[in-house]
Amino acid sequence: MSDYDLKIVVIGGGTGLSTILRGLKRYPIDITAIVTVADDGGSSGSLRNVLQVPPPGDIRNVLVALSEVEPLVQELFQYRFEGDSGLAGHPTGNLLLAAMTDITRDFASAVQKLSEVLKVRGRVLPVCNTPLCLCAEYDNGTITQGESLIPDVDKKIKCVYYNHPKPTALSESVEAILKADVVLLGPGSLYTSVIPNLLLDEIAQAVIQTKAPCVYCCNIMTQPGETTGLSAADHVKAIEDHVGERIVDKIIVNDEKIKSSVSERYLEQNSTVVEIDKERLKNMGIEIVESRLVAYNSAGEVRHNAKKLSATIFSLLLDIEEQIKL
Repeated sequence: MSDYDLKIVVIGGGTGLSTILRGLKRYPIDITAIVTVADDGGSSGSLRNVLQVPPPGDIRNVLVALSEVEPLVQELFQYRFEGDSGLAGHPTGNLLLAAMTDITRDFASAVQKLSEVLKVRGRVLPVCNTPLCLCAEYDNGTITQGESLIPDVDKKIKCVYYNHPKPTALSESVEAILKADVVLLGPGSLYTSVIPNLLLDEIAQAVIQTKAPCVYCCNIMTQPGETTGLSAADHVKAIEDHVGERIVDKIIVNDEKIKSSVSERYLEQNSTVVEIDKERLKNMGIEIVESRLVAYNSAGEVRHNAKKLSATIFSLLLDIEEQIKL
C-alpha cells in the first residue's frame, strides 16, 4: 500500500499504459493500474489457450514499468526465448505469471505475488480474473472475434463487445476507481486497450459514480484499421457510446508538430495526426489540456513523451488537490 494521499487509477493496456506508468512512478502519488485481459496474440494468446489463464503480456509489461528492482531482474522478466523449442517466443515473465497462477489458482493473486518480487511501485490489477474474447462489429455488419485480429480488418468499427456472458470485474479494481482522485483512460489503442476495460458493467458504473474527474489521454496518431480518420472528439464519443453515459471531463492532447518526414511515412501507412477539434470538444463539455508530448522511439515511430505526459498529469492532480482543499 502507498503512503501517498493523491490517488490515480490508470486504465488501459498495451505499450501506451506501460509508457505513462514509467513516468508517473517518479511522482509522490498512489498509482493503481487496471489492465485489460483481452489479448489473444503471440505468447499471451498461446498461454491463455493452453493453460486457460488470462493473457499475461500486458500485465507483465506494467509490472516491469512500475518495478523498482535491479535492471538485470527487469531484463530477466522481459527475456524472450528464441530458437525452435516449445519455449520460443515466450518471455520469462509470461511463464512466471502462468506458473504463479497455477500455484495460487488465482490470476489476481499471482499478479500480487509477483508485484512483491518486483517491488512494484503501486498496484497492478487485472480488470477481470478470467480471459475474455473481444469481438468487433463493423459498419457493414461483419464481425471479427479476437483482439489481435481486429486492427487487421481495416474497416470502420461500429462497436466492440465480449463474447462472454456478463464477465465480472475484479472487486479491487472497482474499489480503486471509486476511491481515486483522478481516473486516467489511456494512452493506448482505443478499441483494443482502452474501451475493453469499460465493457465490464462494474467498471463502467464505477467510472460513472466516482467523484474523481475522468481524464482521457488521446493518442497522437490515428491507428490504421482501428481509428483511421477519427478526431479527438470521435475518440471520446466512441468511449462514451460504449459506456452509455458522458464520463470524460478532461482530454489531454498533443500540440507539438510532428516532423514532416515522419508524417509522410505515417501517411503511407494510412495514419495521420489526430485532429484536435476544439470547438466540438468544448461543446461536449470537455476541458482541453494541451501540451508538447511528442517522442520518437529508435524506429522513428511517434510515441508519448513519458516524462512530459506524466508531468502534465501530476500538474492536474495538484490542481485537483487544491480544489478539494477549497
